[in-house]
Amino acid sequence: MIPGSWRALVWIGLAEICALSLWFSASVIAPELRQVWNLSSNLEVWLSTSVPIGFVIGALFSSYFGIADRFNPRKVLSVSAFLGALFNVALILVDQAFLGILLRILTGVALAGVYPTAIKILSQWFPKKRGLAIGILIAALTLGSSLPHFIVIFPSSLNWQLVIICSSVLALLAAIIVNWILEDAPVTTKKLPFSFKLIKRVVKNKPVMLANYGYFGHMWELYAMWTWIPIFLTSSFTSYSPGISPWFVALSSFITIGIAGGIGCVIGGIVSDKIGRANLTIISMSISAICCILIGFTYGQYIWITLTLSIIWGMSVISDSAQFSAAVSEVAEVEYVGTALTFQMCIGFLITIFSINLIPFIESFVGWEWVFVCLAVGPILGTVSMIQYKRHEFNIVKGEV
Repeated sequence: MIPGSWRALVWIGLAEICALSLWFSASVIAPELRQVWNLSSNLEVWLSTSVPIGFVIGALFSSYFGIADRFNPRKVLSVSAFLGALFNVALILVDQAFLGILLRILTGVALAGVYPTAIKILSQWFPKKRGLAIGILIAALTLGSSLPHFIVIFPSSLNWQLVIICSSVLALLAAIIVNWILEDAPVTTKKLPFSFKLIKRVVKNKPVMLANYGYFGHMWELYAMWTWIPIFLTSSFTSYSPGISPWFVALSSFITIGIAGGIGCVIGGIVSDKIGRANLTIISMSISAICCILIGFTYGQYIWITLTLSIIWGMSVISDSAQFSAAVSEVAEVEYVGTALTFQMCIGFLITIFSINLIPFIESFVGWEWVFVCLAVGPILGTVSMIQYKRHEFNIVKGEV
């Protein structure tokens, strides 16, 4: 264990919590932006998917040019968080949907320099046995992504500009933490370059692709759930109790995505080290698939039933997230690990764009009672892939792969 590694994890995690508050900062105030920007229903959906689009663009650009390898990754993360804060706060200055969505895409590009770079820094501080550390980092990402739901709980945040300003200030704080408080790791990892020429080798590696298929199924569900569960809870709670307070709905969303998700990540990291990554992902995706199917049956029913199931879903939907990247890093050959991880991440976030847009389309036909069933397809197929991957994981333990 490198001295100071756990202290570094605290600062990295805190920076992730603050910076990732940018991800849903505009989504939680979509009703206000709908009026300010004259948003159509179609453009409102793109308000949520614009960040993943930018993230994919940024990840490809950063990886292809080796930004985190050519420069100090701590500086890259700090600058990315700072730029994300600027792009986000600029939202209060625009009055057109096109410009707003463009700024959200640029925010996604900036976040591509935050999340992947944080994992790289973490790998420098934790060269071995990083399962729990990665789980904590993903927990920080989850909590940070849900922070806008917590911010809107307070009456003063009814002004949508204050929500944007708060998330931008948090991202700026992340830049300060990483640049002036977090120290560089005493050792650096070997450069793992991205190359389009190596994608062919990635695709031909069966264990890598099985882990990727599991991740793709996981991502089909994850961000669509994070995007639409607050709207579902609002509609369900209002249907049961028309006079329910908006702050309670916001708090419920924060607990479902942030608190439950963060706890699930930490538990997942601990459990995966004990029972294996494949087993953990199979259990998590099986539970989340069941939640996809059942959550609609609670629509308009007792609030505590809906909230309880949503919390279980919030824990299971993210608890296995870190394990797919760890699995790829274990079975991919060292010369194309960087390519394999970037390929996994980019395809995964591209998939979220389709699933996020699919939910409102299907909901218009079947209603909230059945709409989330379509998300169950992802974890079900992902579970099938990870069952096949499990044999390869067993061989890894035996030293045969």
